Amino acid sequence: MAESKVRKAAVPAVKAAAKPWKPESRLAMVRRARKINRVLAETYPYAHPELDFENPFELLVATVLSAQTTDLRVNQTTPALFAKYPTPEDMAMAVPEEMEEIIRPTGFFRAKTKSLIGLSVALRDRFGGEVPGRLADLVTLPGVGRKTANVVLGNAFGVPGITVDTHFGRLVRRWKWTEQEEPEKVEEEIAAIFPKSEWTMLSHRVIFHGRRVCHSRRPACGACPVAPLCPSYGEGETDPEKARKLLKYEMGGQPGQRLKPPSDYPGRPAPTLGAG
Repeated sequence: MAESKVRKAAVPAVKAAAKPWKPESRLAMVRRARKINRVLAETYPYAHPELDFENPFELLVATVLSAQTTDLRVNQTTPALFAKYPTPEDMAMAVPEEMEEIIRPTGFFRAKTKSLIGLSVALRDRFGGEVPGRLADLVTLPGVGRKTANVVLGNAFGVPGITVDTHFGRLVRRWKWTEQEEPEKVEEEIAAIFPKSEWTMLSHRVIFHGRRVCHSRRPACGACPVAPLCPSYGEGETDPEKARKLLKYEMGGQPGQRLKPPSDYPGRPAPTLGAG
């Protein structure tokens, strides 16, 4: 389903996006940005957080672990972690060396272990063992910054937020929605373009697109559904057939990042650790 939409968009995208990009007014940019969001919503109606979790605590822990690694590697690691430490109280009492061995595949395992034990202690001692549902409280936890807090708020509590990760920042600058580099400034400028109700799903759609199509080094421009709306068209492969070979995850016929994806996900679940 998703791939067919990309195929339909590829040919007109090449023709429409080949023209030099002209400066535009603020109003024109906002209209273009909102149209891109609508196209992404049609392309990725199943967009979702790509970390496996069953409750706010699991999402918080998984998001902390996701720093400097892939969501896939986190998802392959957390089953054993949550089996041993299912609650903040359990994790607060963890032996650091034992936790380090479990989360070693995610990288930076010593620093992450310190953060996870620290935030678990804080949850136990200051929040009654529950993950707080306020940004001001979440950012007081060890290892939890604004990006992590927005992920948890948007996906565990239904509080709208914009998640500015490397993919999101790269794409919004390519689309000339902002020139900012600092994540908080990017968040502020993008928040002014879209209704608050769109923030969480916008984040998922943009990140999905960055992982599947608009890659950092070689974007698949010729297979991009938003190419006619993109000022940076041509930075990557423009030939539709060659571009389609660059598509990743379900767009390229490969497994996704979640071992337990949502029921409407059109691709295959990711393999368990050591299975491929």
